[in-house]
Amino acid sequence: MKPYKVPPIKSSEITPKALFDARRKFMRMAGGAGLAALLPAAAWAGDKLPDIKKSAYNVAEALTPFKDVTQYNNFYEFGTGKDDPAAKAGRMKTRPWTVTVDGAVNKAKVFDIDELLKLAPLEERVYRLRCVEAWSMVVPWVGFSLAELIKRVEPTGNAKFVELVSLHDPAQMPGQKSAVLEWPYREGLRIDEAMHPLTLLTVGLYGEVLPNQNGAPIRIVLPWKYGFKSTKSIVGIRFVEKQPVSSWMKAGPAEYGFYANVNPEVDHPRWSQAKERRIGEFLKRKTLMFNGYADQVGQLYAGMDLQANF
Repeated sequence: MKPYKVPPIKSSEITPKALFDARRKFMRMAGGAGLAALLPAAAWAGDKLPDIKKSAYNVAEALTPFKDVTQYNNFYEFGTGKDDPAAKAGRMKTRPWTVTVDGAVNKAKVFDIDELLKLAPLEERVYRLRCVEAWSMVVPWVGFSLAELIKRVEPTGNAKFVELVSLHDPAQMPGQKSAVLEWPYREGLRIDEAMHPLTLLTVGLYGEVLPNQNGAPIRIVLPWKYGFKSTKSIVGIRFVEKQPVSSWMKAGPAEYGFYANVNPEVDHPRWSQAKERRIGEFLKRKTLMFNGYADQVGQLYAGMDLQANF
């Protein structure tokens, strides 16, 4: 695994979030039976996560400002607009929250979210995030490798794939009242992809609790794949023998494949993937194979036809 180092960047230059903090303070002050009571303090975006370790898995690129990371999102459960998640996700309750891990495992278990937070030491990892719509970010995520959880449930020999399932609750997620996708949102990985150390079970960003609009309270981040593979607000992890059909594969099989590896040589049917626009930048940049993680993950796909397995 080739390590990267983060360049020294002043926090004032990369975390312009005064408005975000002011809004959070106002909501907390509401107190009592008001809006703040809908989310316990431990689950509030903006709360610091304790005892975060430094990680070797960092890219040496300027971070995308906190405001952009938390205000420009794809999360169709709250609407198809980029500002819909930030506007509509605040009321989602992230406590109590459980994640059911079952299927082809020896030790199926229902994990409470706070139990998961203590499962392994938390690390901050600066990953590129590349969206299929050809925009990108660089985000300091906080979490630990999904492999840490997988080892504890002991997959059997029949566990060839992992299916990830998001929360289905139209009362809290108004976008689910639309038929834009079949709900709940489902994604899938090969077992070796799920076990790869870069696959991050994520509970925070910028050292703080994951905001609702970014997939609270727990999500996956897969830095070498397009963003839609990084399942948000996870409630189920199931180990299966056959390749699962993901939500986007079902909605548009000619446009969205199972692997969704970032590949500048395979265009989306409606636009090129050769270049991308980094949020906050005017000019486009070349898209990197596997989003720049080819040295780490390329061997997972050795001998595969990446045109057919897109």
